[in-house]
Amino acid sequence: KWESSALPLIIKSEDNIRGDSSSSPTFWYMPYSLGFQVSLTTFLMLELVLGFSSNLMVLVLYCSQSNLVDSVSNMVTVNLHVLDVAVCVLCLPLTMVVVLLPPGPNLAFLCCFHEACVTFASIATAINILVISLDRYDISVRPANRLLTTRRAVLLLTAVWVTSVAVFFIPFLEVQWSTWRNRTLLCIGGQGYDTGVGMYYHLLLQVPIFFTTVAVMLFTYSRILRALNIRIATSPPALSSTAPLVTSDMEATIPMPAPMGVQASVSAIIALRRAVRRHRDRRERQRRVFRMSLIIITTFLGCWAPLSVTNMLILGIGPSDALVSLRLCFLALAYGTTVSHPLLYAFTRQKLRRALRAKVKKRVVSLLQVDPSPGGTVIHNSWVENRKTSRQVRLEASEGTDRCLGEAL
Repeated sequence: KWESSALPLIIKSEDNIRGDSSSSPTFWYMPYSLGFQVSLTTFLMLELVLGFSSNLMVLVLYCSQSNLVDSVSNMVTVNLHVLDVAVCVLCLPLTMVVVLLPPGPNLAFLCCFHEACVTFASIATAINILVISLDRYDISVRPANRLLTTRRAVLLLTAVWVTSVAVFFIPFLEVQWSTWRNRTLLCIGGQGYDTGVGMYYHLLLQVPIFFTTVAVMLFTYSRILRALNIRIATSPPALSSTAPLVTSDMEATIPMPAPMGVQASVSAIIALRRAVRRHRDRRERQRRVFRMSLIIITTFLGCWAPLSVTNMLILGIGPSDALVSLRLCFLALAYGTTVSHPLLYAFTRQKLRRALRAKVKKRVVSLLQVDPSPGGTVIHNSWVENRKTSRQVRLEASEGTDRCLGEAL
C-alpha cells in the first residue's frame, strides 16, 4: 500500500477519518482555485456543445437515410457515435459537477459515480476504436471474403456494450471492498484517499486496454497501407489488357492498312493515358489514406495517452492532490474525441457527405421558394435544382471501384 498523501484538510480526531459520528466536525474549503474551475468548466462546456451537436447530427443523417446503415462499417461507426452521445450526456456534466461542487458529506458517492462514468467512457471508447480498426482491416485486406459479417458484427457490438456496462460497476465494488468507507475515490477535498491497490482495479483495466487498442491500430492501418500499395503495384499490368500496347514479332511483320494502323496507335495512346491517370489517382488515394491513418492514430494517442500515463503514475506512486488535478485536465482532453470522431469517421464518408449536402439543398430550396399566388412569382435557385458538376459524376462512377479502400477511410 502507498503512503497517504497530505491533504489540505483540518481533521480534529482520527475517528473522524473513519466516519465515527461522535467525532467533532471537520472544516471544508474549496479544493480548486477559481481560475482552474472557470477554465476547465469552459473547456468542458465547449466540448459538450460541439460533441453532442455533431454526433447527434450524424445520427440524424444515418437514421433519415436508410441506405447509409447498409454495411458492417456503417454499423460500427454508428455505434461509436451513440457512445459519444452517451459520454456527452452522462460523463461531461458529471465532471463539471465534480470540478464546481464544493466538498460535502456526499462527496464520496459522487466521486465513486464519477469514476464509474470515466471507466465506462475510457474502456468503451477504446474497444469501439479497436472494432473500427479491425473492420477497416477486414474490408481492405479481405474485401471479397470478409470475416466480419453482419451477424458477427451484431454479436460483437452486443459484447462491447455488455463489457462497457459491466466495467461501470467496478468502482462501486471497490468502495464496498474498502474498509475506509469515507475516503474519496480520486477527488480532492474529501476525507483522504484510500491507498489500497484494491481501490484502483478500474485503472488497471484502462491502461492495458488503451495500449492494446494502440497496438491494434498500428498493425491494422499498416496492413491497409500495404494492401493499397500492392494493388497500386499490380494494377498497371491489369490495365494493359484494355488495348494492344505490345504485339508479337509475327504480328509486326504482317502489313496493315494505314487507317487500321493509325487507329491502333490512337487506341494505344488513349489506353496508356488512361492507365497513367488511374495510376496517378491511386497514388493520390494512397497518400490520402496514409494522411487519414496518421491523423486517426495521432488523435487517439493525443487525447487518451496523457490520461493513461497519469493513471499509471497513480498506480505506481499513489494518488495525490497534484495528480488528481492533473488527471482532471487530461480527462477533459480525452473528452475531445467526442468532437473529433464525427470529423474522422463520419464526414469522411462520401455517402454521408452527399446526404448532408442533399439536406442542405432541400433546406435552401424551401427558403428560396415562395408560394405562388395570383400575380406572384416563384423564385427558383438554378444552382440548387439543376447543377450537377462533372466531379460529382466521376464520384458516382468510381464509387464501386473505390468502395473497399475509399469508403473504409
